[in-house]
Amino acid sequence: MVAENIDPLLESLARVVRLHRRAAGLSQEELAHNIGRSMRYISLIESRRHQPSLDTLKRLSDGLELTLSQLIIEVEEDAKQHALTKGN
Repeated sequence: MVAENIDPLLESLARVVRLHRRAAGLSQEELAHNIGRSMRYISLIESRRHQPSLDTLKRLSDGLELTLSQLIIEVEEDAKQHALTKGN
Protein backbone atom coordinates (compact mmCIF):
# COMPACT_ATOMS: atom_id res chain seq x y z
CA MET A 1 0.00 0.00 0.00
CA VAL A 2 1.42 3.38 -1.02
CA ALA A 3 1.31 6.13 1.60
CA GLU A 4 -0.58 9.22 0.55
CA ASN A 5 1.46 12.37 0.07
CA ILE A 6 -0.76 14.75 2.00
CA ASP A 7 0.22 18.25 3.06
CA PRO A 8 0.80 18.26 6.84
CA LEU A 9 -1.22 21.46 7.14
CA LEU A 10 -4.23 19.79 5.49
CA GLU A 11 -3.90 16.92 7.95
CA SER A 12 -3.80 19.37 10.83
CA LEU A 13 -6.72 21.39 9.51
CA ALA A 14 -8.77 18.19 9.28
CA ARG A 15 -7.93 17.26 12.88
CA VAL A 16 -8.61 20.74 14.27
CA VAL A 17 -11.93 21.17 12.44
CA ARG A 18 -13.10 17.70 13.48
CA LEU A 19 -12.04 18.26 17.09
CA HIS A 20 -13.87 21.60 17.39
CA ARG A 21 -16.92 20.38 15.49
CA ARG A 22 -17.31 17.40 17.79
CA ALA A 23 -16.62 19.50 20.90
CA ALA A 24 -19.43 21.83 19.79
CA GLY A 25 -21.72 18.83 19.39
CA LEU A 26 -22.22 19.48 15.69
CA SER A 27 -22.60 16.93 12.94
CA GLN A 28 -20.91 17.58 9.60
CA GLU A 29 -24.35 18.37 8.24
CA GLU A 30 -25.10 20.93 10.96
CA LEU A 31 -21.75 22.66 10.55
CA ALA A 32 -22.19 22.71 6.78
CA HIS A 33 -25.65 24.24 7.09
CA ASN A 34 -24.38 26.86 9.55
CA ILE A 35 -21.61 28.02 7.21
CA GLY A 36 -23.41 27.73 3.88
CA ARG A 37 -21.53 24.73 2.54
CA SER A 38 -22.52 21.13 1.81
CA MET A 39 -21.98 18.22 4.16
CA ARG A 40 -19.85 16.63 1.44
CA TYR A 41 -17.62 19.71 1.44
CA ILE A 42 -17.06 19.41 5.20
CA SER A 43 -16.38 15.71 4.75
CA LEU A 44 -13.78 16.47 2.08
CA ILE A 45 -12.02 18.93 4.41
CA GLU A 46 -12.07 16.50 7.33
CA SER A 47 -10.75 13.69 5.12
CA ARG A 48 -7.92 15.92 3.81
CA ARG A 49 -9.17 15.80 0.24
CA HIS A 50 -9.91 19.47 -0.22
CA GLN A 51 -7.96 22.63 0.48
CA PRO A 52 -10.48 25.31 1.49
CA SER A 53 -10.35 28.91 0.35
CA LEU A 54 -9.73 31.77 2.74
CA ASP A 55 -13.45 32.55 2.65
CA THR A 56 -14.26 28.99 3.71
CA LEU A 57 -11.64 29.08 6.46
CA LYS A 58 -13.31 32.22 7.79
CA ARG A 59 -16.75 30.59 7.60
CA LEU A 60 -15.39 27.50 9.38
CA SER A 61 -13.84 29.56 12.14
CA ASP A 62 -17.11 31.46 12.62
CA GLY A 63 -19.10 28.23 12.59
CA LEU A 64 -16.79 26.77 15.23
CA GLU A 65 -16.90 29.98 17.28
CA LEU A 66 -13.21 30.70 16.79
CA THR A 67 -11.46 33.66 15.28
CA LEU A 68 -9.71 32.98 12.00
CA SER A 69 -6.37 33.58 13.71
CA GLN A 70 -7.24 31.06 16.45
CA LEU A 71 -8.04 28.43 13.83
CA ILE A 72 -4.78 29.05 11.98
CA ILE A 73 -2.71 29.05 15.17
CA GLU A 74 -4.24 25.74 16.24
CA VAL A 75 -3.56 24.23 12.83
CA GLU A 76 0.07 25.40 12.95
CA GLU A 77 0.51 24.06 16.50
CA ASP A 78 -1.02 20.72 15.53
CA ALA A 79 1.27 20.48 12.50
CA LYS A 80 4.34 21.20 14.64
CA GLN A 81 3.26 18.65 17.26
CA HIS A 82 2.74 15.93 14.66
CA ALA A 83 6.01 16.75 12.90
CA LEU A 84 7.82 16.22 16.21
CA THR A 85 6.09 12.90 16.84
CA LYS A 86 6.94 11.70 13.31
CA GLY A 87 10.56 12.76 13.76
CA ASN A 88 10.48 15.42 11.03
